[in-house]
Amino acid sequence: MSTISTHVLDTSRGKPASGVQVDLALQDADGGWVPLARAWTNEDGRITAPLLLDGKELEAGTYRLTFETEAYFSALGVKCFYPQVSVVFRIEDAAQHYHVPLLLSPYGYSTYRGS
Repeated sequence: MSTISTHVLDTSRGKPASGVQVDLALQDADGGWVPLARAWTNEDGRITAPLLLDGKELEAGTYRLTFETEAYFSALGVKCFYPQVSVVFRIEDAAQHYHVPLLLSPYGYSTYRGS
């Protein structure tokens, strides 16, 4: 079964970002978002289980990962510019594995398709 995974690295601290809430949603035909999963990063900045749970199958479509960054930085006593980071990506081949990491700092972020 194909999966979606992620991890978060706090580049301002040079450490994994633990305790970040991550939500996965699928865009429906009307342009709305259907929630699929919610998880939190562990001490290594990773979500250990695949984000599609409960026997759901990955399908072609447009997905969104939303990272709750304000809560993460607030817990560290750090102000941030982006209270939330949403990464929207398209899956065309549902048989592949998709890894979408987030590199994070209080005033910037980047992402890429990992392996």
